[in-house]
Amino acid sequence: MKVIHAANELGNGSRKVCLAIGVFDGVHLGHQQVIRQMIADARLHDAIAVVITFDRHPNSLVAPDRVPRLIYSTAQKYRAIESLGADALLEIRFDRNFSEKSGETFIRELAREFGKIHSVCVGADFVFGNKRSGNVAVLKQLGGEIGFSVHGLAAVSLDGQVVSSTRIRETIRAGDFDAASQMLGRPYAICGRVIEGDRLGRKFGFPTANLDATHLLLPANGVYAAATKIKGQFYRVALNIGLRPTVASAKPQLRVEAHLLDFNGDLYGAELELEIGDKLRDERKFASPEELRGQITLDVAKVRALL
Repeated sequence: MKVIHAANELGNGSRKVCLAIGVFDGVHLGHQQVIRQMIADARLHDAIAVVITFDRHPNSLVAPDRVPRLIYSTAQKYRAIESLGADALLEIRFDRNFSEKSGETFIRELAREFGKIHSVCVGADFVFGNKRSGNVAVLKQLGGEIGFSVHGLAAVSLDGQVVSSTRIRETIRAGDFDAASQMLGRPYAICGRVIEGDRLGRKFGFPTANLDATHLLLPANGVYAAATKIKGQFYRVALNIGLRPTVASAKPQLRVEAHLLDFNGDLYGAELELEIGDKLRDERKFASPEELRGQITLDVAKVRALL
């Protein structure tokens, strides 16, 4: 899948494009329906299947007090979209200038820059543009004028409730990873780049990879059994999410620390994706480093037994 940052980078020549537009956080079952419809259109009409999304959540500019924590990192989201079969992804920089464009201006610019749009696929309730001026009705009006068809797809339901990024966030916060996985259509996992830590785990005999989880929604603090793959090799993981109350700190910071069982190697700078399983225990403060080390030993043994 080709990732572009301007429509003219696609190089589609005289070929038409089919578009799917959305934030697509989590690329859940509802998002998949929209993207698959777009891809089906593209294959049927010899067009290029292009997903359009944004480099940040729009609320970061238009409603900064209501910016949700993200289910997926950018890398996770793009991998999920690529796995569905999209040919290209246009990542739009959602800056102040872009946020002030009307929905109509946005679509007219896409039509001009891509040359020929065959169809646009969105969720039925999708709104876009300054002051939410764009919606399915506006798309259909512009489609009639410019010459593209519009699919406004109804939301997908599971267990009698609509599948949405908001609902998935709620299940993750509640620790119901099975429900989250069902709505995502794949096992729930968190993903981040491995950053430098204080090497405290190594001193205890359990070296950890510290993940940069900035902007990500995380499960409740505690210790979890998890799993990951590195170069095709499966590894069990003891995962700690929390403030490390046993470690004295004037300003405790939330840490995501992964101890990979039976792994030897350097992960600094690498991206690590962790599929989260059972919660082993809540985070708690221990009386001494020795007591903490003993508990970690028990945690690792539980992970080895569970997975």
